Order: sequence, then C-alpha cells, then structure tokens
Amino acid sequence: MNLSTRQMRAFLQVARLGNFTRAAEQAHITQAGLSILIREMEKQLGCRLFDRTTRVVTLTPAGRRLLPVVERLVTDLDDVAAQLGAEGDEARQTLRIAATPLVSSHLLPQVFNTFRQAHPQVNLRLFDADLRDVEAMVTAGDADMGLGFFFKAAAGLERTPVGRFHLMRVASSAEEDDEAPVIGTAPWSALRSAELIGLPPGNPIQKVIDQHLVATIGRANAQRPTFNFFGTLISMVEAGFGTAVMPTFALAACRRHRVRTDVLVKPKVGLDFYRIAKRGAHETEAMQAFVATLEKALPALSR
Repeated sequence: MNLSTRQMRAFLQVARLGNFTRAAEQAHITQAGLSILIREMEKQLGCRLFDRTTRVVTLTPAGRRLLPVVERLVTDLDDVAAQLGAEGDEARQTLRIAATPLVSSHLLPQVFNTFRQAHPQVNLRLFDADLRDVEAMVTAGDADMGLGFFFKAAAGLERTPVGRFHLMRVASSAEEDDEAPVIGTAPWSALRSAELIGLPPGNPIQKVIDQHLVATIGRANAQRPTFNFFGTLISMVEAGFGTAVMPTFALAACRRHRVRTDVLVKPKVGLDFYRIAKRGAHETEAMQAFVATLEKALPALSR
C-alpha cells in the first residue's frame, strides 16, 4: 500500500461534501480525475470506501474507519509544512553577520542603518569576535557571512573582496593640528624616527605592515609595545605612547580621538577587505542586497 497525499485529500473532500462533483470543484480537478484517485485508493486498500447512489455519496464502514486516520495524517502534514515554511521565511529574512570588533563598532553601524532603511523586513544580527572566531562561526553555520581582512580562505570557506583600504600612519595630534585635513599623506620614511607601537607580531595585518617597514625604512621594531585591538592602539597613540600603522578602515574610530591620520605613500599599500561565506551555501536575496550596500558604502568610509 502506497497512498499518496493527493488520494488522501481527494478522499477527505468527497467524505466531507458527499458529492463527487462539488469535491472535484473544491480540489480544482475534473470529476473523472477525482473518481480515478478514489478508485486507485480503493484498489490499494482492497475495499470500497463509498456507497454511491444517483443522489448521495456516503462512507462505507471501511471508509468511516479510515476517515479519522486520514484526517489526522493530512492535518499533521499541513501543520508541519506550515511550520517549516514559516521557519524558512524567518531564515530568509534574518541575516547573521560576524565581524571583528573595530569593523563591528565603526564600519557596520552606518552600513546597517542604510540597509535597514531600504530593507526594513530583514532582521540583522551582528556578532563581534576576533578573526578566528569569525571564521569558526561561518564554518559552523552560526553566521551567514563574516567580514574582515582574511589573507587566505580557511577550508570550506569562500572569500570575496568587497572593498579595499590603505595603510595609514596614526600619530598624536597637537593643538595646532586641529585645522589639518581629515586624512593627509605621508611617506613611509616619515616613520624612521617615530616610536612605533602596533599589534602582536603574529597578527596577519601586522605582518604586512612589518614587511613594508623593513622594505622602506629598514626596521620593524620587533620590541615595540603591542596591543591586541586597533581601538586600544588608537587610544594609546592619543595618549602619546607612540605612532601606529593601520588600515584606513579605522578612520571612523580615529575621528573620535585627537590623532592625526595620513595615508602612507611611496609606496601606497592597499589591503583587500573580504566577505567570507560557507562554500556551497545558498546566497539569499538579503545577503546579496547587504553586500551591495556594503560595497557602495566602504569607499566613503576609507577617506
């Protein structure tokens, strides 16, 4: 026996209405098609389900025994299908984003605001974490996408560049610098006599910075004071503890402190900013729309 949901729904319609013509209309099929479904069902069960006369259709004793079972099966199936559909709709309307702390606190608020105005039906969730945890959350499926400077993609993840930032010098600002431009330019050679502070040597961004410090001024100052977060670095620069090099994505944070920012030139060094996602994962319309908003917003946030 292999009853189909079409057969069971046809049986319920006839049982409820007591008429093949009206049941066929309700089911949006021909009367002949409905009769075929019922005959196939009776054949599989090995018994008649309806007594038919010219005026009325009634359930046989076998049909009456079957009716509550079929009602329960179809009701349960409809309930589960509705729940799964609602959960699917909620998943499509929720976008979970993981990003590093400075990206979360200084880049994404403006992007989130712009996106919500255009897509109020999408529920945005932000998880701020360090780079490794961002990758782990995306890998585990706890976040739909991750944002940051990923110099190589972890196994099972795809990375896509969504913007580019440049390395800049962040130095303590004197009172007379108040009229200085939001961001100027300075050659790498200007760092030759500076007291440098930075991120830990193992940080991927710091590795790029150190490579250029060695190549341009012959020093990376391995003994420099180090801090784990860009926000801490900026505060330490403001307090006069030294000069730091970091990507221009930190500009929004720098503007909240009394520091001077200058893009380093000769050479001008760019760093790609990436979105990572689980390899093979379905990209929803919400994800596509958010990435488009992000790509449009990033250039203005880096100057």
